[in-house]
Amino acid sequence: MNKISAGIIVFCLFIGLIILNKDKVKEKSPDKVILWHWLTDRDKVLQELARKYKEQTGVDVVVELYAPADSYVRKVTAAAQAKMLPDIYGNVDTKETFANYIRSGQVADLTSYFQADNQAWEASLFPKALEGNRFYEDNIYGVKPGIYGVPIDVTNMQLLYNKKLLAKAGFQNPPKDFAEFIGMLKALKRIGIPGFVSGWGELWLVDCFSSNYAFNIMGEAKVMATLKGDVPYTDPDWVKVFMVFKEMKDSGGLAEGIITKPNKYAEQDFALERAAFAFNGSWCVNVYYKMNPRLSYGVMLPPPVNDKFPMMIWGNGGSSFSVNYRSKVKERAVDFLKWMTAKEQQALLAKETMNLPSNREAVADIPSVLSDFTMAMDATTHPTVWKYNENPIVVERFYKGVQSIILGDKTPETVAQEVQEEKQKQIEREKRINNRKNRAK
Repeated sequence: MNKISAGIIVFCLFIGLIILNKDKVKEKSPDKVILWHWLTDRDKVLQELARKYKEQTGVDVVVELYAPADSYVRKVTAAAQAKMLPDIYGNVDTKETFANYIRSGQVADLTSYFQADNQAWEASLFPKALEGNRFYEDNIYGVKPGIYGVPIDVTNMQLLYNKKLLAKAGFQNPPKDFAEFIGMLKALKRIGIPGFVSGWGELWLVDCFSSNYAFNIMGEAKVMATLKGDVPYTDPDWVKVFMVFKEMKDSGGLAEGIITKPNKYAEQDFALERAAFAFNGSWCVNVYYKMNPRLSYGVMLPPPVNDKFPMMIWGNGGSSFSVNYRSKVKERAVDFLKWMTAKEQQALLAKETMNLPSNREAVADIPSVLSDFTMAMDATTHPTVWKYNENPIVVERFYKGVQSIILGDKTPETVAQEVQEEKQKQIEREKRINNRKNRAK
């Protein structure tokens, strides 16, 4: 009996190993593609798209959500170090980190796919949508020129205006220029309506707003020369940029507590009609709709100070996915991303998530307010595509200077001088570091 019992146990173990092995084989099926993402607001529609794709192709795309974003970054970082990244994953870190992944062989170069069939795939997308995923010749990261990611949506930053509140102040149309904008803020103030709100408690929003006006006041070449260190912040044009904040402050039209207000609270203010103007990104369409479906508002570029140079706004591919260079199902992964950025799937994504589609052919099928955002995509720029970027310490000094101007503690001229002093300090520090590196060689 003992021998029979032992035989049964061995037989069961054998069957168990066969089942486990079959499960492992199934997990590694060549028809299965693994996708990681952090987009909680888009998980449902991504799962739906994966289901549709399987119905059409028989390929199983497993969509795995890891949130919030900082947790996702930690997971991707650990997987990259262990060389265990999934077939498709999104990069939410800096472009420098993205470049490191490319150089370490963990991101596939997708240029040939985008350029196949007379560049059909590339031509279907907004050109600016690809900029954050593209590396040009002689880029500072030492990455081979090419396209390394697929944008599933795009975004840009614009000025929003409440049509009803403007009408209360006697205005039927939005401002044509900055002087008219200031006049509207004063008029709104006189009837007790806060004029302008934004999440200026967050550094990046002030950085974005100020760079928009820097491009408009002095042009791209002079802005880049400043970042490089060839033009000082004490230049009269930069003083004019700081004057933008002073004039807004002096108009009395800034929302109370704007310099400490997180963007989520600024979004509430505009959605609940507690301010006539807001500076925000295209994702706000979804946010405002959830807070106040009947909100009547329009979209416009920030009103220009100068008619000599165009108003450039921040914008690029919003959320992007890359393909793991080491993936054993790389072709299937690319095929899925190509399918997901086709017109029909893009229209579904835009409808369900209220985000701008990266496929410009899908614009006709999205809500009109979203279409208004897409009209400005040709006017977009972004630090990730600039040849030069400012030192973060200088950006912080700039931000604190703007806060001081809004509080009335400092003049634009004083702030310009302080920012330039910090800039010079950082230039000299970088020179010392480079000299030490050269001596070490």
